[in-house]
Amino acid sequence: MKRDIAAEIAGTEFAEHDLFVRPAWYALHTRSRHEKVAEDLLTRKKIETFLPLRNIKRRWSDRVKEISEPLFKGYVFVHAPLVRRVEILQTKGVVRFIGFGRIPSTVSENELNALRRFIDENIAVDPFPYLKEGERVVVRSGPFQGVQGFLVCKKNKYRLVISLDLITQSASIEIDSAAVEPLY
Repeated sequence: MKRDIAAEIAGTEFAEHDLFVRPAWYALHTRSRHEKVAEDLLTRKKIETFLPLRNIKRRWSDRVKEISEPLFKGYVFVHAPLVRRVEILQTKGVVRFIGFGRIPSTVSENELNALRRFIDENIAVDPFPYLKEGERVVVRSGPFQGVQGFLVCKKNKYRLVISLDLITQSASIEIDSAAVEPLY
């Protein structure tokens, strides 16, 4: 038996904050290897999307080729009001909104903006195991000034890790440890 999502949203924080008609960022779970297809079809429907991609070199038996693949496999971000939820879910490749129960959760715009800055700088961005514990830092100088994340050491080099809590995914970039300071 289908339940009415509008009835579920009524009386919740969504109804109070007008998220049903005001656009917000949401994470979508996609079918395996359908991130680019879903992103393209959503864009054709005039829905703002964000699919962070990274360039990697793949080796085949006869050649090496640089390809572009999603940074977070199985996820696409959309900026839309919940009133377009059904239209989004009917898009080929889209499985569901990420959230709690049947109510989608919004993604922090600050987290997405930090990720966009990494992608826009065209530097090597790698997926990173999701971190919840560790020292939280803020970048104090350079092109990523103000970005918050975790400082970790990988192969004797420091990396700044940002975590997207909602989808439990993280991304990292190499950074000079002198450019960051602890957040208190």
